[in-house]
Amino acid sequence: MIGIIDYGMGNLFSIRKALERLDVEHFISDDKRALMHASGLILPGVGSFKKAMVHLNQLGLTEMVKQYAEQGKPLLGICLGMQLLFERSDENGHTTGLGLLPGKVRRLDHSLAYKVPHMGWNNLYYARPSRILSELDEDFVYFVHAYYVDTDDPDVMIASCHYGIEVPAIVGKKNIIGMQFHPEKSGQLGIKLLRNFTEVVVGRGKAV
Repeated sequence: MIGIIDYGMGNLFSIRKALERLDVEHFISDDKRALMHASGLILPGVGSFKKAMVHLNQLGLTEMVKQYAEQGKPLLGICLGMQLLFERSDENGHTTGLGLLPGKVRRLDHSLAYKVPHMGWNNLYYARPSRILSELDEDFVYFVHAYYVDTDDPDVMIASCHYGIEVPAIVGKKNIIGMQFHPEKSGQLGIKLLRNFTEVVVGRGKAV
């Protein structure tokens, strides 16, 4: 069963609807023991990186998520949830993240000829094969974000989009996956990506 982490800052019910559409058993909780026993976890997120880490720390979920990932269980971060997987963010000052993937979160540059926040549909450019990309025949997904991940590790990049710069859109390493866009709002392609994640959960193999 997949656990959706409730720390007060996520699109919980849109993700729930997407999993219901896939007929996948799931639950929403902030209970550490229940979440640790899930076969896969989803870390959603909307809003401020700093506030999100405050909530995770106050609920005692920061160490739980780290321990869960260290056990090799599948973990998916969505939007802000993806950014939280990285080492730190420059949003509202320096904030330490979960540190599960190498890199930091920066603000999109207002000097570029693109509106910030990046809001709307954009196409993906696939960097390398991954189980999470199985059987995809479309490439447009829905973004809403003003910050992006800056990583020096090319092995983390699975797919990107172009928005004045190359923006990591799908990242991952071993059992950890992140999606900067909202798969639950990205039509059939988003549903397929979530389905692929649930199949990784069932198989308990590497997500990448």
